[in-house]
Amino acid sequence: MIKKIIYSSVVAVSITLSVVAGANEKILKKNDPAKIKDCHEGFNRAIFAVNKGLDNVIFEPVARVYRVLPSPVRSGVSNSLDNLSNLVTIPNNVLQGEFRKAGSNTGRFIINTTLGILGFIDVAEKIGFEEYEKEDYGQSMAVQGIGPGCYLVLPVLGPSTVRDTAGSFVNILGGDAWYNVTVRNNTQHFEDSDYIVSRLTAGIDFRAKNIESFDNLEKNAVDFYASVKSLYLQDRQQKILNSNGIIETMDDSDWDEIEN
Repeated sequence: MIKKIIYSSVVAVSITLSVVAGANEKILKKNDPAKIKDCHEGFNRAIFAVNKGLDNVIFEPVARVYRVLPSPVRSGVSNSLDNLSNLVTIPNNVLQGEFRKAGSNTGRFIINTTLGILGFIDVAEKIGFEEYEKEDYGQSMAVQGIGPGCYLVLPVLGPSTVRDTAGSFVNILGGDAWYNVTVRNNTQHFEDSDYIVSRLTAGIDFRAKNIESFDNLEKNAVDFYASVKSLYLQDRQQKILNSNGIIETMDDSDWDEIEN
C-alpha cells in the first residue's frame, strides 16, 4: 500500500513537472527575442533618436547630479521605490498563481512601510525575507500565453512591446494601488504630484545606475538601436520566466521596470 502511494506521488509530481516544463517551453518560444518582429522599425528608430537626444540634454545630466548624493541616500531612495512597486508586484503574483510570493511580498511591504520608514530601509531583507523580484501586467499577460506582438519604442519610456504597452495601460487604469491613492482618490494625505515625482525619481534612479553600462554599450555597439532592443527583449524574456541568468551586456539587476 505504501509503495503504491509513493509510486502515485512520484508519477503525480513527474506529470506536474512535465506540464510546467512544457508551459515554460511555450512561453520561452513566444518571447524569443529573435522571433519578435520590429514591425515599425522606421518609426521606432525616429523615437529612439528623440529619446537619445532628450537623454543627452536632460536625463543623463540629472542622473549624474543625482549620483553626487551620498550612497546611503541613493540606496534609501531605491529601497523606497522598490517598496512602492510592491503595489504592482503583489496583484501580479496572484495573477500568475504565485501565492507564496504574494504573501511574502505583502509581508515585505508592511514591514518596510512601517519599520523601514516608508521603505527607506529594507528591514524585510535584513530579517530574512526572500529576494524581491518585480512583476508587472505585461509579465502576467505573457504567463497567460499572450504573445509580445511587435517591438515598440515609446516616447521617453523607451523599449517596449505591444503586450507590455497594453500592460502599462492596465496598470494605469486600475492596477497600480499607488496611482489610485495619489491620483484617482485625491486623498488628504497624497497629491497627484506625489505619483508623478515618484515615477520621475524612478527614471532618474534607473538612469543613474546604468550610466557606465549604457556608455559602454553605445561605445562598443555597431548599431546602438539594435543593441538596446536586443538587451531589452532578452531581459523581458528572463523576467517572464523568472530566470536569474546573465544577459549578454548587463547583469540581471539592470533594466528595472520604470514604466509600470
